[in-house]
Amino acid sequence: NALATLAICVAGFALYAGLVRLAEARWPSELALRPALAEFVIGLVVGAAMLSAVVALLVVSGLYEVTGPRASSPWGMISVGIVSGFMEELIFRAIVLRLLMRAFGAWPALALSAALFGALHLSNPNATPTAAIAIAIEAGLMLAAFYMLTGRLWMSVGVHAAWNFAQGWIWGARVSGIEVKESLYLSAPRAGAPDWLSGGAFGPEASVPAMVVGTGVAIVVLYWAWKKGNFKPRDAAPQPIAEVFS
Repeated sequence: NALATLAICVAGFALYAGLVRLAEARWPSELALRPALAEFVIGLVVGAAMLSAVVALLVVSGLYEVTGPRASSPWGMISVGIVSGFMEELIFRAIVLRLLMRAFGAWPALALSAALFGALHLSNPNATPTAAIAIAIEAGLMLAAFYMLTGRLWMSVGVHAAWNFAQGWIWGARVSGIEVKESLYLSAPRAGAPDWLSGGAFGPEASVPAMVVGTGVAIVVLYWAWKKGNFKPRDAAPQPIAEVFS
């Protein structure tokens, strides 16, 4: 299932590259292959570290309890990480954010794409307006920041995939309101912990620690991207195919 999911994602990326070539007369530098592996691995490390820091803060503050380890298979959450990392980043960063930047500029694009990302999570189980706002700020802005820093998808793909995998399989917490069936550890709010602090039934992503960690990283990376001059929309002029490998 994980391999089939990955194959579908590869097909989606290939379709995007073909459509960009036809519609914009260029090969998508946002999918450049030469830096892909390094940026993807960095993203995996950062995403897992961020989510683990969130769980640590929840435990230290007395909001969560963690039990385990236990025997379990990671493949279900690997598939979830592949889909969320590759396909959601392709849609929300390469398409929505990039085109909004070309139409309205960086700041409106960041706000609109993050708001849309949060609003779509309202359809998830146990979702609340607070959870949607948290997702918009801590994840929508943070993942957009990594895309804007590099001008490519790979780092944000890695961060998103590892965030969900660490949250679901490593720590066994609900992923955007969805209960995880198999996990290495099991994490849940302590009895009596306020939902607005712990995230409640939606999971750690709606918690105050997640807002602090995600928003803090977003601010730092967005500032870094701004200092690099990456708040301007990328040129859509025709490019040779070689540029997709550089």
